[in-house]
Amino acid sequence: MRVPAKLALAAGAAAVGAAVWWRTHPSACPYSQRFWVEAPHPFITRDRLAEILDPRPGERILEVGPGTGYYALPIASRLAPDGRLDVLDVQMEMLDHTLRRAAKHGIDNIVPTRADAQSMPYDDDTFDGAYLVTVLGEIPEQDAALRELRRVVRPGGRIVVGELFGDPHMVTHRTLRGRAAAAGLEVERALGGRLWHFTRLRAA
Repeated sequence: MRVPAKLALAAGAAAVGAAVWWRTHPSACPYSQRFWVEAPHPFITRDRLAEILDPRPGERILEVGPGTGYYALPIASRLAPDGRLDVLDVQMEMLDHTLRRAAKHGIDNIVPTRADAQSMPYDDDTFDGAYLVTVLGEIPEQDAALRELRRVVRPGGRIVVGELFGDPHMVTHRTLRGRAAAAGLEVERALGGRLWHFTRLRAA
């Protein structure tokens, strides 16, 4: 085997190994690698999120893992003037970045909380809805996070999970359906297919 072919094979094996490691060791995207969350998101677009989440003026919505505000800013704008978007993240750097972007665009209805999605510091039935995009798979205890979402979202509210193929932490629609059922949630609506999906859940 020629040297370039060996190098290509080694690089491919390393990439596969890295993907497997990330999948078996879930963790939040570090702020130092925020370019992954700042790039345009194919398929799981802002418009598709808005379509399935259906945020309305005056509502209180929660985003878990806002990154640098890619989805937060347009959702917060839809909740204005009297609604608000709470954003929860384990990294203060992500929250600060989101607030800076919001301020630059004149958006002042985003409220940050640094906390773990597995144990949220909110009262029961606080929110009209919640969403997390390419985040659920990064949480070590996904079942705990889904139970917490069910607790903090009011009865009749909606929880939207977005996932994209290629993300090493992707949670497939089939897996999500099973985890949701264990948390007392059921699938109400879904967009997409095997390569991407937005799935809306509600209390069973």
